[in-house]
Amino acid sequence: MEYVVEMLDITKEFPGIKANDRVTLQVKQGEIHALLGENGAGKSTLMSVLFGLYQPDEGIIKVKGKEVSIANPNIANEHGIGMVHQHFKLVENFTVTENIILGEEPKKSMGRIDIERAEQKVKEISEQYGLRVDPKAKIEDISVGMQQRVEILKMLYRNAEILIFDEPTAVLTPQEIHELVNIMKELVNEGKSIVLITHKLKEIKEAADRCTVLRRGKYIGTIDVEDTSEEEMAEMMVGREVSFSVEKEKANPKDVVLSIKNLVVKNNRDLVAVKNLSLDVKRGEIFCVAGIDGNGQSELIEAITGLRKIDSGSISINGKEIQNKSIRDRTLSGIGHIPEDRHKYGLVLDFSLEENLALQSYFSSELSQNGLIKFEERRKMSEQLIEEFDVRSGKGSQTTARSMSGGNQQKAIIAREIYRSPDLLIAAQPTRGLDVGAIEYIHKRLVEERDQGKAVLLMSLEMEEVLNLSDKIAVIYEGEIAGIVHADETDENEIGLMMSGSKKGAIS
Repeated sequence: MEYVVEMLDITKEFPGIKANDRVTLQVKQGEIHALLGENGAGKSTLMSVLFGLYQPDEGIIKVKGKEVSIANPNIANEHGIGMVHQHFKLVENFTVTENIILGEEPKKSMGRIDIERAEQKVKEISEQYGLRVDPKAKIEDISVGMQQRVEILKMLYRNAEILIFDEPTAVLTPQEIHELVNIMKELVNEGKSIVLITHKLKEIKEAADRCTVLRRGKYIGTIDVEDTSEEEMAEMMVGREVSFSVEKEKANPKDVVLSIKNLVVKNNRDLVAVKNLSLDVKRGEIFCVAGIDGNGQSELIEAITGLRKIDSGSISINGKEIQNKSIRDRTLSGIGHIPEDRHKYGLVLDFSLEENLALQSYFSSELSQNGLIKFEERRKMSEQLIEEFDVRSGKGSQTTARSMSGGNQQKAIIAREIYRSPDLLIAAQPTRGLDVGAIEYIHKRLVEERDQGKAVLLMSLEMEEVLNLSDKIAVIYEGEIAGIVHADETDENEIGLMMSGSKKGAIS
């Protein structure tokens, strides 16, 4: 059998962790081959080896049947291998074309860049593959979905035949995900081969032909997607049966914890993002703010937590107004916050895991005395949380946050926030980019918080999560509440219509 790429018995070690342990991956010409595994299973490491970002400690790589040595990404490009990274590598204030040609600029005489020729070529490639993008637009002015298309065009401009997509849907809306799957199928029709790193089983079913599963750095098996159910794939990936439904009793809401009245908040462009919004969240319920991305939900959460100034209105916790308080005072008044952007607001990436776990409580009497940190107490707390929340890392408490997988970074934030036992736990996109095992665990913890009489304010773009986890759903559209419904009395269709502004729901 002629494979376009073969990675045979690849081993890659980092201090304290074997990221790949004799892993084999064989990709056929013209297929979409999914690479599935939990966060930290070694998927990205394996693809970084193929793309020349890491060198394997053992094992061989073949491209089109020939053994190759890929010392860096330029050599990967020469072999026709391109990669779209999970966190895009684009220059914000360059245009689409300038980003695509970076390092491969077509020159006129006298060494000047021939930008017109480049724009023409970008336009031709984008039309050939159905990737409608304006070559003259600046990156900072286009949506995340469009930025991803620019990353794909960067590979195609360099004539890549083997395309690696690393978690490509983590930041996309459901509509953009659907478009991306169509783009991938179009690329394969044009003779490309694709490796898709993901842990979203639904996408694998929709897009992939075959799937290779990794677990804790080891190769588990390769399957035909058509003949394998989502449940079977989940079990291969996690090593046990996974429940896809959220187990919870009916909510028993008590008194109001968070009360928002007539709130007005502006976005970064000084336009009103939250318009005169009012809502109450009670103890003992998971209250979800749902909507298509960009309808004011991020600004609403930032206003409650103190990351953004409000223009007017009031925010109260347990009857006390907090809109003029500092972030720490809000936190101490009973707010826990799992932020939407874990790198920007959730962690100090160059701090150790232990330091990150103490960020909200290092000044408490439990962890400090006379302004000095009690290091032994801090270490104890850190180790307790790492064990309880199954935070996996190479060097335990001493691991730098940056070196951990996304799922384990997220678990660390959740551990820190739940440990403080806040009255109101704000969970913004708590499972974004996580695998089914981690999602199941985080859902369970949020339900436990609810059952202990805490108020949980959830913000999610995942329709399944909204319907499965919430007790009450407030749909936000253009900064206003389009309706509030009980999760057990609605469905995806009704919520979808409210999200697009074409239906008002009952405000209850």
